[in-house]
Amino acid sequence: MTFSARLATRTRLLTATLTTALGLTLTAGLSMATAGAAHADTEAGQQVMLKGSTTASYYWDDGSGRNGDTGLPASGKPMQKGLAASPSWPLLTEGYVLYNGKKAPFFVGDRGPGVPSNRGIMLDLDAKTFADLTGGTFDSDSLTVQGNGGKGHIKVDYVITKWGPGVGKKNHPVPFATGAWGEKDTDPAEPVTLAQPKPKAESKPASKPAAAEPKAESKPAPKSESKPAPKVAQSAGTEIAKAAATTEQGGLPLAATAALTLVAGSGAFAATHFVARRRTRTDA
Repeated sequence: MTFSARLATRTRLLTATLTTALGLTLTAGLSMATAGAAHADTEAGQQVMLKGSTTASYYWDDGSGRNGDTGLPASGKPMQKGLAASPSWPLLTEGYVLYNGKKAPFFVGDRGPGVPSNRGIMLDLDAKTFADLTGGTFDSDSLTVQGNGGKGHIKVDYVITKWGPGVGKKNHPVPFATGAWGEKDTDPAEPVTLAQPKPKAESKPASKPAAAEPKAESKPAPKSESKPAPKVAQSAGTEIAKAAATTEQGGLPLAATAALTLVAGSGAFAATHFVARRRTRTDA
């Protein structure tokens, strides 16, 4: 095989591999999108036949006669997960219950509860579904739910998505003793639309207080440098006294010094006059 032929063969193989991988990726993506859409069909905004709330119990009638077993379900279907009993809804009615954020589908396959429905217990869930909702486990030997803290009754919300075709009350359940389960309902409840959840208000972070403007640093006022005051000439009296003392000793220069001091203290004229007089006396 020539180099060109080998290159062409490898190119065809690579193209086929990439095409297959791309096809698998697209198929997986479409499957995920379909699953998401199917889940969205049961969310808020869907029109349903009925919605409400009641107290639910559980049972497991498999025909064994254990734990109050009254025989196989009235619908003729075998006991199974998802098969519930209602005291008044038509058989084969479909819906689901909500409990503590969990959702469980059911269909009405049996009649009941009997006497408990007089006390407001209007739904009998199968034991396996009840265990899933309450966090317990189904004990197949005793036909009871274990490990759920002893719960035997729970408050549930119910949603009916489809009414069964037979007799029975197509509205909120009533006690078994009323006999509504055997009568054809000519005035069913009006369908309702599940409410859209209210959007949560966005919690905005609290606004931070505006940063205070930095205060100007208060600088201490510049201290005026205290310059030593010029020495004032000694008082004339003091200098005169010194001059007189010097004169008594006969010294002219000291007298002249005293006169100059007087110039600083009393004025040039008085000092000059004093010097002249002192010279006259000395010369005499």
